[in-house]
Amino acid sequence: MCTALLYRDANGNAYAGRTLELPMEMPYQIAYLPAGQGYESTVQGSAPLQYKTVYPVLAVTVPFAPDDLKIVEGLNSEGLTFSALSYPGAAGTQAAFEKTKAALSAVDLGSWTLGQFATVADVKEALANQPVLLAPLAILGGAMTPFHYVLHDRTGASIVVEFSGGAQSVYDNPVGVMTNGPAFSWHLTNLNNYTFLSNVDRSESQFGALQVAQPDSGIATEGLPASNTSVGRFVRAAYYAQFADKVSAPNDAIMTLAHVMNNFDRPKGITVDVRGGSGGIEAGGGAASAGLAASEYTSWTALTDLGRKKLLLRTYAGINYTAFDLGSLSAAGGVRVMPLTVLDRMAEDGSAQLLEAESAPSN
Repeated sequence: MCTALLYRDANGNAYAGRTLELPMEMPYQIAYLPAGQGYESTVQGSAPLQYKTVYPVLAVTVPFAPDDLKIVEGLNSEGLTFSALSYPGAAGTQAAFEKTKAALSAVDLGSWTLGQFATVADVKEALANQPVLLAPLAILGGAMTPFHYVLHDRTGASIVVEFSGGAQSVYDNPVGVMTNGPAFSWHLTNLNNYTFLSNVDRSESQFGALQVAQPDSGIATEGLPASNTSVGRFVRAAYYAQFADKVSAPNDAIMTLAHVMNNFDRPKGITVDVRGGSGGIEAGGGAASAGLAASEYTSWTALTDLGRKKLLLRTYAGINYTAFDLGSLSAAGGVRVMPLTVLDRMAEDGSAQLLEAESAPSN
């Protein structure tokens, strides 16, 4: 469904990568939201929460209405990032707070966090006093806000916000990784089963009098889970984030992160769920509601440079990433929105450049 991880370069700078997988497309948009945006978050049965942003935000959004953009992925001018990942088991208390207190709908966590806070510590402190409630989402077939959320800041600090077992939990995320179910704490416990992992090939050994040796390199990854399940992807993401080469230059770090995220890219048809849907998540009128088999695929991949405030995106129909600079977008003077499909096949055609290249002698 989704894989998110945090990569650090040789200087300790933080870079975030995430993929988004579903068996269908949503009306994704890339949006620049300047500071000063007013929001009203509503959940039936509770008082609405009104808030105003103080930081500009660059995000991938889904429009619930023309003027109601829900953030799926994004960063703000302080280097705080937000990612919503599928979590069909989401279930939180709907009553354990003062009814007179304004509640935040979980689907608005993106604008609430990125618009108002600079660090994950700020978010964690604010969540301790702010009720957050789940609500059914018509755009997802009535699913009860089936997400959990991972946030990173420019220092590399990371938290996970999750609704499970009738309560909200905010976990410190020591590995900077998140996928989907089970609960985040379970994934951390499961890493105890992989203490043997190392990026150093053990390419020679002996059985009795028989000397054995690998014919090439790469045996170190033999112990990694091979499946695309959330459990397998969590372990692989922790491994790649830990062992990927720690380069120094920011552009090299983004390139390294892109190579890492390629390991989580899923073409259509690689796995097919005959039950339909995506663990209970479906778009209205989608495959699951029609009782059809579904194949999840990587709709888009995002790379975020938390220090330089840059977001790079690649869609399923594209090979190359398109970069957006939050700082330069401040000249926009207002909200700017465009469909993510604009990025499809945006890469330049190299034929013209090759025709102009220096000629070489032929044999």
